[in-house]
Amino acid sequence: MKISDGQWLTKKGYAVHAAAMAWTLAPDGPSALVADAPEYPYEERGRTLGGSLLSVRFEAVAPDTIRVRAVRHAGARGPGGAAFELEALPPFVGRVEETAEGFELFAGRTSVFVRRGAPWRFELRRDGRTLARSPDGGTAWIEEDAAHAKARAALHDWDDFFDRPPDPPGTGSLRQRFRLAPGECVYGLGERFGALAKNGQSIEMWNCDGGTSSDQSYKNVPFFVTSHGWGVFVCDPGPVSFEVASEQVEEVSFSLPGETLDFFFYAGDTPAEAVARHTAVTGRPALPPARSFGLWLSTSFTTDYDEKTVAAFTDGMRARGIPLSMFHFDCFWMKAAHWTDFEWDEKQFPDPEGLLARLHAKGLGVCAWINPYIAQRSRLFDEAARAGYLLRRTDGSVFQTDWWQSGMAIVDFTNPAARAWFAGYVTRLLEQGVDAVKTDFGERIPAEGVAWHDGSDPLRMHNFYAHLYNKVVFEAVEAHEGRGKAVLFARAATAGGQKFPVHWGGDCYATYEAMAETLRGGLSLGASGFGFFSHDIGGFEQTASPDVYKRWCAFGLLSTHSRLHGSGSYRVPWAYEEDDPADPQNACAVLRFFANLKGRLLPYLYAQAVRTHETGVPMMRATVLDFPRDPATPPLDRQYLLGSDLLVAPIFNEEGTADVYLPAAGGPWTDILTGDTAEGGRFVRRTCDYLHVPVYARPGSILVWGAFRGEAEYDYLEGAEAVIYGLSDGAAATARVVDCEGRDLATIAAERRGDRVLVRTTPTDRRFSVRLASQDPAAAAAIGGDRTEAELSLPASVSQN
Repeated sequence: MKISDGQWLTKKGYAVHAAAMAWTLAPDGPSALVADAPEYPYEERGRTLGGSLLSVRFEAVAPDTIRVRAVRHAGARGPGGAAFELEALPPFVGRVEETAEGFELFAGRTSVFVRRGAPWRFELRRDGRTLARSPDGGTAWIEEDAAHAKARAALHDWDDFFDRPPDPPGTGSLRQRFRLAPGECVYGLGERFGALAKNGQSIEMWNCDGGTSSDQSYKNVPFFVTSHGWGVFVCDPGPVSFEVASEQVEEVSFSLPGETLDFFFYAGDTPAEAVARHTAVTGRPALPPARSFGLWLSTSFTTDYDEKTVAAFTDGMRARGIPLSMFHFDCFWMKAAHWTDFEWDEKQFPDPEGLLARLHAKGLGVCAWINPYIAQRSRLFDEAARAGYLLRRTDGSVFQTDWWQSGMAIVDFTNPAARAWFAGYVTRLLEQGVDAVKTDFGERIPAEGVAWHDGSDPLRMHNFYAHLYNKVVFEAVEAHEGRGKAVLFARAATAGGQKFPVHWGGDCYATYEAMAETLRGGLSLGASGFGFFSHDIGGFEQTASPDVYKRWCAFGLLSTHSRLHGSGSYRVPWAYEEDDPADPQNACAVLRFFANLKGRLLPYLYAQAVRTHETGVPMMRATVLDFPRDPATPPLDRQYLLGSDLLVAPIFNEEGTADVYLPAAGGPWTDILTGDTAEGGRFVRRTCDYLHVPVYARPGSILVWGAFRGEAEYDYLEGAEAVIYGLSDGAAATARVVDCEGRDLATIAAERRGDRVLVRTTPTDRRFSVRLASQDPAAAAAIGGDRTEAELSLPASVSQN
């Protein structure tokens, strides 16, 4: 919310009541500080008459995590109902120190210093160094007069009340500002498709079904992290507004309508560590099943398909040697205009249980589409309406609209009975043989004129609804499939949604521009705490050219999750180019190559997935999250890290070129496809054919290549090859190998001493080989079983490095 008129003035219709001093400031036990901050200095008793006063509490709640809560009118009606689900943190005791200027509250290496008296000022520090500073008057109550609020609302000219939050007359907001250092960049705030660094952007937390080419987002998360390693999470699902170097270009600010502003401050040595702190508060990503990391194929959306189509697709992939893990049925597995009723269209699928069993016999998992809306023609509409399971208007009638399905209603997931009812139908679907669920929609939820079962504020339920929806479905899948076996394909989300993976990037076009904006959205979502990400290979709308399709295949299969899906046309590769031996780079060959590449990399990828599950660090992430001190990394949005040890740069043009930046990392980066090496700290321009894309192994890393034979779930160590990349003299490297359940199989460690590399493994009955990337594969040494050590010699051309 912009209220400034340049540097000096305030826009007409607004009044700023900024905190002017810490009138009172005192510890509240060893873990908290409390302050009263009036809008003007209380220089004598008469000044205490009238005026706004903010009560601010700072609390150390976990290592490097401080919660700040500012309240204007404590007796005001709270938001009611909708609230983020925070994790139960382990007991933590902070420390308060008094200085001549004020008090400092410590949460491990991170602290907040609050100045006594005037002006009102506090600093967020790490190891004594200031990370962020609230400027004079940085905490404020913003008052907006009724006439101005009404006029501003009229300017929106909303088509309906789904699109933007309503502006009640005479509203007011609490606002907090922080200074940004020169060159400091801000990331996160959900899945955003513009520039990765949010500097210069105004961002509203409001879930929309708006595609991938605008400032709207399916997934709004009120959390940002900066390149200097600190982040803020505004703990409210309401319409938080962020101004990121856009109102005052030297600041980031956030505001929220109401009488309370509640936010967490996190810090780490890197932005990735701050993201991990955030997921400790809002929840770690669940571990998706290993099978889900293989290739998914969809029927697509409005295409004509039946059981014969499904068989032709799955058999066609097998005949062309393209490994497939999951098959997805999109909307029309149910009858048109009946969504959602959980009933197969018997005309197209007369024997659904038999069909699913036949797909399972082919080694495939099955996913089915649903949404949280109940069409009037659905067999479930009357049942749900009678039972009170549907969202109602304030007059008690069922809320209905024709926006997506005729007469559709919305399941009220604030009602425990409605949650159990909906989960029951999900479970029946799973009992038929479905293994995973695509939870589509959940963004366009009315924010006024409705009454939720639990009394939740409709304004705050708009974003939070997606969280409840995905939670209900994920927990039903997990209860049926088992822990570590549940996976969704979800579109809408907010803070905490990372607990219910996987999320995909929404409705994109079939162009290079859309491919790039999809990557920006995924990296932004990762910086918001979401561990896993997918997108529609080949684009959702339109039909890609063979050129774009093949480049997207490489990008998609070098993402955490990989799905072929579209709207009005199929995404099987032979719909673009047939598998012609005379053309070794046809669409089938390209998809086959990268699907097999991902299959061979699954030992590395699944170990990285376990790490994401354990730490909350996103598996697919922007380069700056790991290399924030490299001045070239802050704007990089056409490359990413896939786990800790791979750097990927997709191709976004017909020329086949990519400019990839390799950070300085203590040794040479190695292209795992070509074996070419390049020193870090510089850009490298690559021109690639369709069977190549820049994929670099980090210096001092070990990648375990599996003995992949088409099934995503296999023994990730038996017969594998551990390849050591760019290990400099005196350096060490380790790799973790897990099984398909996420349990540890072995740890592989390597240490270089001159021209020798000593390799050790923890005891394991699996036998595998180990070699240096610079060696001929024939020079690999055997290890495992009774042999837990091996020694490798560097080739003469490498030993001098």
